[in-house]
This record gives sequence, structure tokens and C-alpha cells, in this order.
Amino acid sequence: MRTQTVKGFQDFTNKEALKRMKMRKIIQRQFELYGFEPAETPTIEFEEFVKGANPNDEAVRDVFQLEDRGRRELALRYEFTFQLKRIAKNQKLPYKRYQIGKVFRDEPIRKGRLREFVQCDADIIGSSMKDEAECLKLGKNIFEELGLPVKIYVNNRKLINEILTSESIKEKDREQIVRELDKLDKLSKKEVADNLKKLGAEKLLKIFTGDEKSFEKYNFYKEIKELKKMCKIYGFKVEFRPFLARGLSYYNGTVFEIWSKNLNVSLCGGGSYLIDDIQSTGISFGLEPISLLSKIKGNTTKIQIISIGEDGDAIRLAEKLRDNDISVSLLLDKSIGKAMDYANSKGIEKVIFVGKEEVAKKKFKVKDMKSGKEEFISAEKILVNIK
Repeated sequence: MRTQTVKGFQDFTNKEALKRMKMRKIIQRQFELYGFEPAETPTIEFEEFVKGANPNDEAVRDVFQLEDRGRRELALRYEFTFQLKRIAKNQKLPYKRYQIGKVFRDEPIRKGRLREFVQCDADIIGSSMKDEAECLKLGKNIFEELGLPVKIYVNNRKLINEILTSESIKEKDREQIVRELDKLDKLSKKEVADNLKKLGAEKLLKIFTGDEKSFEKYNFYKEIKELKKMCKIYGFKVEFRPFLARGLSYYNGTVFEIWSKNLNVSLCGGGSYLIDDIQSTGISFGLEPISLLSKIKGNTTKIQIISIGEDGDAIRLAEKLRDNDISVSLLLDKSIGKAMDYANSKGIEKVIFVGKEEVAKKKFKVKDMKSGKEEFISAEKILVNIK
């Protein structure tokens, strides 16, 4: 029997699992501060629903397909957005929902991207440009709390389409051309120019790499200006990136990506789209790449109580602390040496000893694991000091 994980799937334990949990809590807290409510949806759906109207999108082509005993064609969800078509029906608008969970893509793995990964999404069904600015502020807040300085890039798919139309680009070539332009953050200008030349569209390179003033002649550039104005009201700046398109073809207006200032990689993205003909917008965070960059540490158990033959008093003290929302690791059956080794391995802050001397004095020896300082403290003072 093979017990190793399948390629592209991974176990997370100990410090890494604690870090990921803290990150999830930070993201969830920000989602809720901005009025988003949680939703849960199935991991498995009918294949035709998963693929939807965009079967040629790169992400859609990478769905995991499967079949149940009834020989129904099913698939694992590759994102959360398509499921909004179902759960957003009959909701009071605007419907603001967030979802944090696993999604799956049968694609080549790379650093920061597995085949099973945690996606953290917040979407507004029934949105305006004001909501787009709010989503971007939400993203900025999250990265600040994660200790990651970022740049926010914005563009507009309507502006891209307006330029393609004005340059008489054939409709059948537009989707591929947009994909090639979107690679300007990964490939050299020459490589992108060579790809565009094959499509007879090399003239577009000069337009899409021009300075911002050159776009003022286009009608839909006004939406970029409006978004920038709204973001300024929220107290932050965004940068116009004219070739930014995002991979999924369902975007119909603003698109954006949030990049790490330090490593110049994309950490988050989103944009505006239609759900059942209702204008909507959303932002999506991938936990894996962010986890690689963020230096925050997960919350470990604060207290370890060691019983030295006084299990009853040790249990009562542990429960008193737990009743006050203090996490406690209680060891009733380990030697002091092994218990201290355990505390060190788990990064526990303080160790409390409960033995005959402590019970008699009604004071417990508390050892600070960082400084090594020891003192005898009553249960009441322990509670005050730790809180």
C-alpha cells in the first residue's frame, strides 16, 4: 500500500498548519469586516455545470473529471465563481458572499501552486465600481496584516476590446491576442511581439505598452479614471496596467491583480463579470503562494500544565483557563524532562507545574520558556497575567 501523497497534493502539519490557519483567520476577519457572509458549496458538481459556457478557458480545461457508480459525468470544482450561478439565485442584492475552501486543477505543479489548493474568494452580486474599489481596499488590508507590501494593478476589458475594435482586429483572433498581451508581465517584449506577429497583430504591442496619457482618447479609459478616484477616497493608489487581462474570458469590465513589491509576483486577482445577467465583482486569494511569502507565525498553544501526581488540581486549573479562552496543553502522564522537551518542540510560552508543594501553597510554579524565569503565582493571578 502506497501511503505517500499523490503528486500535486500535500499534507500540512505543525507550524505550517498553524500558519495557514492564522492566515485563513486574517482573511476571513477582513471579509466579515466588509460585510461578506459565508457560503459553502459542493466539491463535486456535474461536469457540464463546471465547464459552463467557457470550455476553452485554460483553467476550465484543467478540471479533474470523474464518474460515479451511476456513470454520471462529474468534475471537481476548479474555482468558486461558477457556483454563484446557483447560490445567488433569489438573493437580496447586493449579495456579498465569501468562501474559503479547496479547489482542484489537473495542471502542471510549480512552486506555490499545487493541484489541490485553498482559494479565498469574496464576491458581490449586484455591484458597481464603488464595490470594485472596496474589494481592492479589502485586499490591501489583508496583505498589510500578512506583512506583505504590494502594488495593485488595474485595467478594463471594455477598454481592451475598444482598442482591438478600433484597430480592426478580427473577432475570431481577439481572445488569443488578449492572452498573448497578458503575458507581458512574464515574457519579454520581443517574445510577445513574435507571438502577436503570427496573428497579424504586432502593431498592438506599441499601443498596449504606451504611457497612460495615450489611452485618454479611448472612451472606456474614463472607467479607469473613475476607479482610481474611488480608490483615492479609500486612501490608497492603484496603477494602470493596460495589457492586464486575466485569463478567464468571463470578465467584462474592471480586472485587477495585486503583486508583491518584493518579489514581483502576482498574489491575488479578480475583476467584474456577469452572473445571470447581473453585474458582479470579486477578489480571489490563493493561500499557497501567499503562505510562501508571508513571515507571520501561527498561534501556538500558550500554556502547558504538567501534573506531578496531582491530576485533579491540574485538570481543574486547565479547565479554568480554558473557560477564559486560553489554550492549554495538559500533560498528566509524562516525566518533567519529557514534558519540557514537548513544550520546547511546540513553542509553548509558559509551563505551569502542579505538584504537592504548589497545591499546598495554592500557588503554582510558572516558567517562562523564553526567559527561563520561574515564579509562584496563584490561579487568579495566572489568569490576569496571561490574558
